[in-house]
Amino acid sequence: MIENNVLFAALITLFAGLSTGIGSTLAFFSKRTNVSFLTFSLGFSAGVMIYISFVEIFFEGMEALQEAVGRIPGAWITVLAFFGGILLIGLIDRLVPSFENP
Repeated sequence: MIENNVLFAALITLFAGLSTGIGSTLAFFSKRTNVSFLTFSLGFSAGVMIYISFVEIFFEGMEALQEAVGRIPGAWITVLAFFGGILLIGLIDRLVPSFENP
């Protein structure tokens, strides 16, 4: 059983490494840079990584809060903290002057 897990992890890692290599080869041999495609691609990939991180942290935090304060209050606190964090980041973004906030 453990050998299968190690083999699976090694294959996934190999696939990720090959994908990175293929992508960098395409970028290296490209004649011109499409800035709008590059910005879209970087923004999309960053969004996917942040989404995956938040979803994992969200459910771990909700489980911990549900154990501490109960099932329903823990779920509500988690949701309120999540959206409260979004509002706080939006407020900070509004308060930072535009010449310091690219």
